[in-house]
Amino acid sequence: MRSGRLSVFLVFALNGVVIGSWAPRMPTLAEQIGAGAGVLGLALLGASIGMIAAASFAGRLCARFGARVMVLGSALTTAAVLPILASVGSPVQLGLVLVLLGASVGMLDVAMNVAAVTVIRRTERPLMPVFHAGFSFGALAGSMGAAFAAGHGLGLVPHFSLVAGVTVLFTAGVIRFVPREQAGAGTVERTGRDRRMLRRPVLWLLGMIALFSAVVEGANGDWSALFGVRERGMSEAAGAVTFSVFCIAMGVVRLFGEQIERRFGAVKVLVAGSLMAGLGMIMIAIVPLAWLAYAGFALAGGGLAFAFPVALDLAGAVGRRGDGTGGEREIGFVTTIAYSGFLIGPPMIGGVAQLTNLEFAIGFAGVVALLIAPVALASAAARRREDEVAEQEKESIAPATL
Repeated sequence: MRSGRLSVFLVFALNGVVIGSWAPRMPTLAEQIGAGAGVLGLALLGASIGMIAAASFAGRLCARFGARVMVLGSALTTAAVLPILASVGSPVQLGLVLVLLGASVGMLDVAMNVAAVTVIRRTERPLMPVFHAGFSFGALAGSMGAAFAAGHGLGLVPHFSLVAGVTVLFTAGVIRFVPREQAGAGTVERTGRDRRMLRRPVLWLLGMIALFSAVVEGANGDWSALFGVRERGMSEAAGAVTFSVFCIAMGVVRLFGEQIERRFGAVKVLVAGSLMAGLGMIMIAIVPLAWLAYAGFALAGGGLAFAFPVALDLAGAVGRRGDGTGGEREIGFVTTIAYSGFLIGPPMIGGVAQLTNLEFAIGFAGVVALLIAPVALASAAARRREDEVAEQEKESIAPATL
């Protein structure tokens, strides 16, 4: 199973590399298509729309065809779309291509998390944060590569073609080791299962955890550098480092996630991480010291390290069937809710900043992070309630079958 763990980790890293590679080249793309900030912002919505649309049915496709097939298909589609993205000539073309790229990346995201749940079940180890560490460091590597390409005048076509080639080679090298459950397991009465899933409070609560995490992560990604420059007097270079500190802290904590989660349990790490992230963001907002902002962003990144991966891991556990399979649709459901956070989060924080100021908006993001704690406790209570009801139903049926 060691090869399976490594292959899934590398798929997570590959997804991070892809996302980290194209997003930092937006200034070059904007210049290429002659788009201002407003038009570019509308075009960028295409990526979020594609991710949300794909995540909404990716779980069902994984249940039907298996995660390995979906990882392969989505990774190759991503590789095919990247060179097209480099060649767009108008905002409309950019928006449409980003819908395709967002859909392929979103499909890959769900498929790799389904594969990760399979590894976790077979090894009986809480490895989901470790896998997501692969994504964090992959995104960091992709962004560094993008910075190198931009700094040395490498055009979009050769840069994105290189990333596409790496994607194909890595996928070809690891795909046979990606674990898979029996394709099509549990597809009988699929529509009924989906309707019951929508009526399960625990899944909505897990989705809210991932949603709040996405809102805060988006706030850090889009607003941390601007906050450092405008509110704390940093240079542009120093302001850009704030999000790097956030990402590195998140990745490092995730690397040690198995040991931490094994010792304290999923609910405790969610609650503690929520408090750490929330207090870090609030400290950034109210203490006017530039150097302390770095510590605050590190606390926020480390605190949010568990929220998204643990929520998906718990969603897979909620959907597990008696034969040990299942959870694909539940993971897709929670991921869909989470992606909406990446869509609404940055403009929401911007709206709060417009009505008040950027310090208040960053503090507001801290309050959102703090909301993860009560929702995590509520999700645990809802899961216990479901287990109690299921046990009562078994006991009521047992005498009739004797």
